[in-house]
Amino acid sequence: MIYLDHAATTKVDPQVFAAMRPFLQDQYGNPSSFYRLAAQARRALEEARGQVAQYINAKPGEIIFTGCGSEADNFAIKGTAWAYRDQGRHIITSAIEHHAVLDSCKSLEADGFEVTYLPVDNTGLVDPHQLGAAIRDDTILVTIMHGNNEVGTIEPISEIGSLCRERGVLFHSDAVQTLGKLPIDVEKLNVDMLAFSAHKIYGPKGVGALYVRRGVKLRRLIDGGSQEFGKRAGTENVAGIVGLGKAVELLAERADEDNQHITTLRDQLISNIQQRIEHVILTGHPTQRLPHIASFCVRYIEGEGILLSLDAEGICASSGSACTSGSLEASHVLLAMGYSHDVAHGSLRLSLGRENTEQQVARVVEVLPDMVKRLRDISPLWADAHRSGQV
Repeated sequence: MIYLDHAATTKVDPQVFAAMRPFLQDQYGNPSSFYRLAAQARRALEEARGQVAQYINAKPGEIIFTGCGSEADNFAIKGTAWAYRDQGRHIITSAIEHHAVLDSCKSLEADGFEVTYLPVDNTGLVDPHQLGAAIRDDTILVTIMHGNNEVGTIEPISEIGSLCRERGVLFHSDAVQTLGKLPIDVEKLNVDMLAFSAHKIYGPKGVGALYVRRGVKLRRLIDGGSQEFGKRAGTENVAGIVGLGKAVELLAERADEDNQHITTLRDQLISNIQQRIEHVILTGHPTQRLPHIASFCVRYIEGEGILLSLDAEGICASSGSACTSGSLEASHVLLAMGYSHDVAHGSLRLSLGRENTEQQVARVVEVLPDMVKRLRDISPLWADAHRSGQV
C-alpha cells in the first residue's frame, strides 16, 4: 500500500503508542480522584499539557484538551460568541474554512449572529486589507485557518492577527493542518485561540487541544464537572492526551527533517504530474503552500473515478477534503477559488508523510497518466471538449 492521505489522518507512531499503553491498562486512574493511582494520571496529563504549551510558546494553563480539532474549533467560535455577545454579534471568517468552522458560524447565524464570509483569490489567499475593511464596531471574532486542508495554501496569519489586535477583535485560527508542518509560536502569530488535533501528527484519534490566551473568556460547550480549568467538563482521555503530548515531543525532534523530506517528494509529484498529464491544474498557492499537500484538478474526469483507480493499485488518496470526499458535491474550497463545478469535480489531493519514499512517488507518477487516459476515454466531458475544440 502507498498511503498518500496524511492530511486526512496519520498512523500512530510506535513511540506514541508505547507512551499511551500504560494509561489504557495499569495506570487507569481518573485524574480527578485523590489517591495514588489517580495522581499518576494527573501527572501524565499535566506533563502532556506542558509539552504542547512549550512547543507553541504558550503557558500550560492556556491549553485546553478537547475530543478533536473540530471540538476545539466549535469551542473557540461558539464559546467566544456567547461570552462576548453583549459587546457585539458580528463574526468574520473566510469562504474556504474547514466545515468545523463554517458550520459553527452557520449555527450561530441561526441564533441571531451575523457572519461575513470573506472571498479568497484564485490561490486561496485571504486579503488582510479586505478583512480589515470588514471589521465593524460590533465585530467580536475573526476566525481564519492557518493552512488550508484541501489545497495547502498558507494564510497570512501573523498579519491578520496583528490587524485584529490593533482593532480590539479576538482572533482564532484552525491550525490542525499546520502543527508540525510550520513553525508555530502563538506570540509571533498574534492569535488569541489556536486549534489542534493529535491524529494529524502521528498521534491518536479522538483528542485535540485549544490554545486560549490568558484573559480570553469562553462559555463552555460541555457542562458537568470542573475538568480543564472548569472550561470543558468530562473525564479526560488520559491515554489520548498522553499520546498527543508524546507526538508533539517527537515533532520537536523530527519536524525539520520530516518537512524537508516531504517537501522534496511534494515537489516531485507536482513537477512530474504537470509534465506527464495534460489539462491538469495545480490548485492552491504555488509557493505559500504546506509541505505535505499536492492538490490538483484533473480536467474532464471525476475525482471519484481517480480515487477508485488509485485504490485498485493500492494507492490511498482523496478528492477534496477527507471530511467531504464521500459527497458528490464539488469542493466548497475550489468553488470559492473560482473553479467551475465541472473542474472542481476532478479534484485530487495527494498528502505526504514521513514514511513515504521517492520510489512510491515514482510509482504514482507511473500509473496515474494511464488512469487519467482511461477515465477520459469514457468521459462525456472529454467527448464534449473534443467536439467543441477545447482539446
